[in-house]
Amino acid sequence: MSDAILQFAHELMSSWWIYLALWGFAALDGFFPAIPSETLVVTAGVFAAGGEPNLYAVIVVAAVGAFMGDHVSYALGRGAGGRVLDRMKPGTRRYAAVLWARQALVERGGLVLVVARYVPGGRTAVTLTMGSVRYPLRQFSAFAALAAVSWGIYCTLVGYIGGKAFEDNPLKGVVLGIGLALAVTLVVEVVRHRLKKRRQAQVEAQGELVEAGGR
Repeated sequence: MSDAILQFAHELMSSWWIYLALWGFAALDGFFPAIPSETLVVTAGVFAAGGEPNLYAVIVVAAVGAFMGDHVSYALGRGAGGRVLDRMKPGTRRYAAVLWARQALVERGGLVLVVARYVPGGRTAVTLTMGSVRYPLRQFSAFAALAAVSWGIYCTLVGYIGGKAFEDNPLKGVVLGIGLALAVTLVVEVVRHRLKKRRQAQVEAQGELVEAGGR
């Protein structure tokens, strides 16, 4: 069974269709987060360690797709004028992601788009928000390019490392590559959560000082 799966994967990865799939998945993921674009890019990186597909082509195609997907999401946010975001139900993960995106955009500007690339659900929330608040398109494009290129390199190389570690068994390489990607995402989430708690503690402490001073 595993031999059949491996043979099918080799045939898929050696076909030019893989580049179209990489581009399509990366683009769709920009406004439809359910698409597993990162998994596909990591998998392509694993097989690139064996020669097919081409490592540099995987990076470029994934980055171009992600860049275009971000602009579609930005256009949706800009065209809707924030109505799509305002209709999201409080208490849901998407609503929480939008709140985080708005706050982060105020604090860090366009750089938040680069960070959001590695936050689950963050990418779409940020691009929609930047469109809804009419963030300058030229600046958005610059940050989107930086985010897309860094993401394409990161996902592909994570897979490539897994492929090199298990050259005789690409399936194990895929598992290792996806595991590494999930580990990085987990680290980002933990750091973000701790920073958020620290900021909340600082705000509460300042509030207590103000109350104490007013007595």
